[in-house]
Amino acid sequence: MKIIANTFLGKVAQTIVFCLLFSISTAYAAAKMPSFSLPNAVSGSTVNSADFAGKTLLVTFFATWCPPCMQEVPTLIELHQQFSKANFSVVGLSVDEGGADVVAKLVEKRSINYPVLMADATTTRNFGGVVGIPTSFLINKEGNVVKKYPGYVPHAVLEQDIKKIMN
Repeated sequence: MKIIANTFLGKVAQTIVFCLLFSISTAYAAAKMPSFSLPNAVSGSTVNSADFAGKTLLVTFFATWCPPCMQEVPTLIELHQQFSKANFSVVGLSVDEGGADVVAKLVEKRSINYPVLMADATTTRNFGGVVGIPTSFLINKEGNVVKKYPGYVPHAVLEQDIKKIMN
């Protein structure tokens, strides 16, 4: 009986730890979005975080060679299209080391309709040290990071979360 109780309690403890870790990774304390000034991958013009003041944002770190990142692109295009008239924007931040030319080709090939910028080490560090891609951050119109998404996120989850903070 003692072995069963220990096993059961062990599983309960593991479940609790998993839930805590999951909530820490997905829930993000409302902190101000880090400011940035980065080159647009297509035009080369500088884009500042202040340019997005008052907008709800989904900032996503990605790379052209990352399969889950590429899997997310159609969702991001669709979300940008769906909510852009409601003062929303997706902002892609590329961590590609191959340079802007590689990223610009992707933007053209996939008809990406949202701003795509070239991230730097300072920006990834300021967003909390992006350690894997894709990693996305949902930012409310006050400029606060309200949620962090490590890894691929299904369309329905993103759409639901965007709608929640836009109301």
